[in-house]
Formats: sequence, C-alpha cells, structure tokens
Amino acid sequence: MAELLTGDEQQELLKIARNTIDSYITSGKVPAIETSSKGLNLETGCFVTIKQNSQLRGCIGNFVSDQPLCKLVQEMAVSAATRDPRFYPMKVHDLENFDLEISVLSPLEKATSVEEIRVGTHGIYIVKGSYRGVLLPQVATDYGWNRDEFLRHTCIKAGLPENAWQGECDIFIFSALVFGE
Repeated sequence: MAELLTGDEQQELLKIARNTIDSYITSGKVPAIETSSKGLNLETGCFVTIKQNSQLRGCIGNFVSDQPLCKLVQEMAVSAATRDPRFYPMKVHDLENFDLEISVLSPLEKATSVEEIRVGTHGIYIVKGSYRGVLLPQVATDYGWNRDEFLRHTCIKAGLPENAWQGECDIFIFSALVFGE
C-alpha cells in the first residue's frame, strides 16, 4: 500500500481535506480542485478521521469510489466534519483545533477464517443482515487490542452482540495506507 501515494501526494491530500473543511464550515462551499497527479486521481476508497485534543471528532469513509481520490477525500472530509452522527457538526470555532488522518483503503476481501486477520495490518468490516460495522486497522493498535477484542469491538460498533463474529456474520478485511498531520 505504501507505494500507492508519494509523500508529496499524501501531504497534498491532507491539505485538500483541511482546506475543504475550512471552506465548507465558513462558506458552505467545497473548493474546486484540479490535479494531474497519478495518485490523487486513483479511484479507491478512503476514510477521513478528524481528532480534537487527540480524541475522535468525526470519521466517515467509503470502501469504493467511482471518482478520483482527491474528490472522495473532499466528500469524506465534509461528511466527517458535519455528518458523523456521533458528533455535532463542526462550527467555525472548531476550526482552530483539529488534526486530520486519511486512510486510503485496499479493496475488501472476504475472510474465510478469523485467523486471516492480522492486528495492525487489517481493518475489519462485519455484516450481519442490516447490521454493519467497520473499524480501521489503526484502531486495534491504538487501543492495544488482540484479534478477539478487535472482533468484539467491531461487532459492538455494528450494533451486534459482542460475540456475533463467532456465528453467521460476513467478515471482510482490508488494509490501509494511513497518514496524518
């Protein structure tokens, strides 16, 4: 995944996300962007995470995209800032103190066994009926979880019993190129 984007492209995506959030919160407008950069024009999924004082403030993403990565980053940045149901929409005063992290995703792969899940490398997406939950790879590492704890917390996020992963769930794994400010 590391070869997906250069360091300069990663920094450019972070700048695009920050400028988009600033513009949208202050004017309601998403700035126009044009780029010929190969990496910024990839059609791949991503999540944008916003933190304030090292605490989660918003995180929204898409596993797939039919638009360039730079445009999806803009869309997810606005959504993370204003549409994450766990938080109130960001206001102008929130723009003074926030940090961004972007996770560029590999395609989802259905796990045939939980033994395939490598903590710190894989994120988990659990589906059972209409219940869905996702946790990015870095979440398990940040909290020091082992595989079972990671699976339990993903089930809880999906609104399922914490041991639902042991039953009739579809479990997908993915990796991510994660970078931040």
